[in-house]
Amino acid sequence: MKLSVFGLGYVGCVSAACLADAGNEVIGVDVNPTKVEIINDGRSPIVEDGINELIAKVVKAKRLTATTDSERAIRDSDLSLVCVGTPSNQNGSLHLRHVEQVCREIGSALKTKASRHVVVIRSTMLPGTIQNTVVPALEETSGKKAGTDFGICINPEFLREGSSLKDYHSPPFTLIGADDEDTVAAVRSLYANINAPVFVTSLKTAEMVKYVCNCFHALKVSFANEIGNICKALEIDSHEVMHVFCQDTKLNLSPYYLKPGFAFGGSCLPKDLRAINYKAKELDVEVPVLSSILPSNRLQIERAVEMVVRSGKKRVGVLGFSFKAGTDDLRESPMVTLIETLIGKGFELTIYDRDVSLARLVGANKEYIEREIPHISKLMRDTIDGVLSASDIVIIGNQAEEFRGVAERLRKDQQLVDLVRLFDGRTSNDNYQGICW
Repeated sequence: MKLSVFGLGYVGCVSAACLADAGNEVIGVDVNPTKVEIINDGRSPIVEDGINELIAKVVKAKRLTATTDSERAIRDSDLSLVCVGTPSNQNGSLHLRHVEQVCREIGSALKTKASRHVVVIRSTMLPGTIQNTVVPALEETSGKKAGTDFGICINPEFLREGSSLKDYHSPPFTLIGADDEDTVAAVRSLYANINAPVFVTSLKTAEMVKYVCNCFHALKVSFANEIGNICKALEIDSHEVMHVFCQDTKLNLSPYYLKPGFAFGGSCLPKDLRAINYKAKELDVEVPVLSSILPSNRLQIERAVEMVVRSGKKRVGVLGFSFKAGTDDLRESPMVTLIETLIGKGFELTIYDRDVSLARLVGANKEYIEREIPHISKLMRDTIDGVLSASDIVIIGNQAEEFRGVAERLRKDQQLVDLVRLFDGRTSNDNYQGICW
């Protein structure tokens, strides 16, 4: 395939060299004539082991050339990759001038091009940037329509400086955000020789995934450093602690807790977070990441309260209020907090939870229910139907299997609030509200 790569910084250089090494004809484009000259001379404008030799190889084979002429690059290629920088403005917003300028140059060249061209953005951009910045710039200058006259795609890169060649050939996955099959097929072909899963998503999803990855990496570094600071104050080897921690790939390093939903609760997580934060204060160690977790958790409860308040409905049904389905454990259940908050705001509640009903009779929580939440216990019903018939808005509080058929049993005037993603694939509308989907 004939390709053009706009922006010969770190990502552009590596992408151009690797794509040329895979047998493609690649034209690198940059406004800096010095970079263009360096590449055409068979040298690398960036420093990393192996990249200088790779560029020398593909330039000698005449599979990689560089130019400042963007119109020529578009004319002589089928697909363009945009790899220009998106630095921060002073207020934290993205500086998109380089992206917009390149898109305008590409659009101007497409104006007189007869064949269909595919524009692939590799630059890191916030969700909505393709739709609000990239597409308008391309359409305005080309006079053509995205998705019809030319393809548009977001193909985020996951390259680390210092190991980018290895990362290019062995990525965790390849991500293609596009809305038409022809564009997906063209971009997919670029990675035919890369042994990694390929995920095809919408444009905005692909834009967001890149930010989620980078934010999580930053969070992991800060988390590990805070643990390290506490360990040092306690004269514990932090590297030994984290080495053991990382051996758990069932819970610690896994998808298990990384699914958006309601607040956490139970007898362990809140208690242990409070304890480690208290210990850090005793040791005079600041832990802003650890100390922000419980307040963030509380905000998710407040979000659920606000969803009910916004509905304008006063009769609220709650299905499931132990902190996890299949248990009668109510200790620090966020659902108990939610229920008590709604009661305090004057809502009329009816509640059903089969496991808690059993606990009222013989369970380990019998004394807790009778002593701590008798006001809630009095609101409980023996059946799901008993709650549905008395409610205008119904909250799903845990993933008990018996709740899966509830959506089909609601009246047309009833609204469902799902806190646990019980109904896969559904997104919020007038009658269904997911807490964060």
